[in-house]
Amino acid sequence: MAHASEASVTVDPREAAHFGALAAEWWDPRGSSAMLHKLGPARLSYIRARIDQHWGGDEHGLRPLAGKRAADVGCGAGLVAEPLARLGAEVTGIDAAAENVAAAKAHAAGQGLAIDYRAGGIEALDGPYDLVTCLEVVEHVADVDAFLAGLAGALAPGGLLILSTPNRTTLSKLALITIGEGTGQIPKGTHDWTRFLTPDELTARLAALGLDVTDVTGLGWSPTRGFQLSVDTSLNYLIAAKRA
Repeated sequence: MAHASEASVTVDPREAAHFGALAAEWWDPRGSSAMLHKLGPARLSYIRARIDQHWGGDEHGLRPLAGKRAADVGCGAGLVAEPLARLGAEVTGIDAAAENVAAAKAHAAGQGLAIDYRAGGIEALDGPYDLVTCLEVVEHVADVDAFLAGLAGALAPGGLLILSTPNRTTLSKLALITIGEGTGQIPKGTHDWTRFLTPDELTARLAALGLDVTDVTGLGWSPTRGFQLSVDTSLNYLIAAKRA
């Protein structure tokens, strides 16, 4: 396992500092991470559906990940790692910002959850993991190919990888940067539109690493229903891949 002080080829120090500064408010649904809380229900329903499909589980089962190892990369303060632990997984959470890891550890302790949180980049992973999740992270890393290779390398044979990221479209630029950051709904400086990947680009990169993309689902927004899973990938999307 790499120590947090070691250099990482994928961590962008400016990005880590940006998100580390938000750590104290991460669990406040009305704070600077409000958008992540709004994304939560749709993202978690997608993860659960992919878990059940991948392992042929009972969709009503309470602990479909029992006996499995899971890693959430770019875990923030634990918005995804904690639900994975509740689904029965032995969870490792990795984040580039030590402030986020501290907030995550404190929150998990308060919930009585045993999650192995580590500060650092993908070098801090010690796979193999049955499930690797990485949500709204790939657009913030310094070296996308090295980062994806690290995720793929941490997967166990037959393992499942789930990513989510904004698409590089006119709509995402308008919604996330012009409106989202411009009105303060998203902290200013969160996104660099030129770093966004299209579903085709991300699929090709995963395929080059020997992964088989099994699903691409859009994450859209409705004024009446909020964020929801959609066939429209133009704003944001989730992608599932398995190790062949």
